[in-house]
Amino acid sequence: MAKVLVADDEPTMVQIVAELLRAEGHQVFPFTNANAALEAMESLAPDLVVTDLYLDRNKPLGLDILQKARALTPPAQVIVITGFPTVETAVDATKKGAYDFLEKPVKLDVLKLRIERALSYNDAVSENVYLRKQLRKRYQFDQLIGASACMMEVFKMIERVADTESTVLILGESGTGKELVAKALHYNSRRQFAPFVPINCSALPENLLESELFGHRRGAFTGAINDKKGLFQEADGGTIFLDEIGSMSPMLQSRILRVLQEREVRRVGDNVPVYVNVRVVAATNEPLEQRIQEGTFREDLYYRLNVIPIQLPPLRDRRDDVPLLVSHFLRDKIHSRLGRSFEITRQVIEALSAHDWPGNVRELENVIERACALSETHLLRLGDLPPRFASYVSGESSDTVFEIASARTAHVLSAAPSPAGEPTPATAGVLATPLGPLKNFLRDQETAYLNRALAYTGGDKEKAAGLLGISLATLYRKLSEGAED
Repeated sequence: MAKVLVADDEPTMVQIVAELLRAEGHQVFPFTNANAALEAMESLAPDLVVTDLYLDRNKPLGLDILQKARALTPPAQVIVITGFPTVETAVDATKKGAYDFLEKPVKLDVLKLRIERALSYNDAVSENVYLRKQLRKRYQFDQLIGASACMMEVFKMIERVADTESTVLILGESGTGKELVAKALHYNSRRQFAPFVPINCSALPENLLESELFGHRRGAFTGAINDKKGLFQEADGGTIFLDEIGSMSPMLQSRILRVLQEREVRRVGDNVPVYVNVRVVAATNEPLEQRIQEGTFREDLYYRLNVIPIQLPPLRDRRDDVPLLVSHFLRDKIHSRLGRSFEITRQVIEALSAHDWPGNVRELENVIERACALSETHLLRLGDLPPRFASYVSGESSDTVFEIASARTAHVLSAAPSPAGEPTPATAGVLATPLGPLKNFLRDQETAYLNRALAYTGGDKEKAAGLLGISLATLYRKLSEGAED
């Protein structure tokens, strides 16, 4: 059953269409006044709108209804009916996103078929709703791991802007997780059940990228044997993620600028623009200000994209997040890929935390996966890492198992208030400039997390142990070790 809004200034026509729809089991909202239909549109959130074009007889108010229906999240499909058809009105309705355009008098069997097609198309666009709900859960913040002060700022920014319509520019080095941020923005917005469409702008030559983004008509160029919708149309109602936008040619930059300004796209070889309701999230690992000075990136496009910038820190600037990331990879990724569970020694954590990680989080994940694949036991030791990591370990390093709180718990604890005087990621410093042996720093960080867990549970050690994913005996032992130090 679908929700269908019917708008026509002829009561008889409204009644006929409403009866047809109710006979098919649909919920109908009939209107004979354009303004009333417009006012009710957002609260009703219809799946389909069937509207006359000239409800006023003098003004095409049906176009206003069409435009508002397509601006909903998710957008409704619209069938426009008119007794005064012209090529211009048909083109205008198509440009604004009408699914179909019919002339009066309308045959009921034709209208019924067009309604079925429109609703089927709507179902196809929003298919796999359950899967998208799961994706939303997956990309809330579970895949964005960190408790450092700089990552906390990233999380706060995502929460503040996710449910807005503003364009976002994600800045950061390769491997810092820019696409994960884009997905978190999408799956925490009202667009979560519409498509999330990513494309790497540096991966395709200019002519293919243009066709991918905007689509093409049959015969537009050699090899265009069929009409093709572009990714902007595929993302209608949702989000398009333009990764590495700094590599885009000036010609394509001008076309992207037009989409942001006019909210319409024109396929290659087509003269009719099509309205799209898409949020644009872009990302780059290049300094666009420098590209502007060099004359290779449009300044007006930069300001259109850089409405809300989100800067992702490199991993070397948040080394205290390394244990959390390692825990995440071992528990949530490596186990499912290799079918084995792994633990890790303090030596390995010390070595990983001291590395500069030029490839950032992606490089860390690859090193952990390599170590797990080559390890002959369930315990990752220093020898399982590439040889270069041995130089990072002090002679006093412990080869005992390092128990890490789950990354999911780390987010909870990071949001909890810290007791007065307790070290936090913002005040504890980073491993790039240690004030003493690295093993002492790691032990202090572990003790700090234990204390934060206790503060969060009001001193209940059993709950704290469960929250941290360790046994009660282990919690007592670690607290005792911390007190002795």
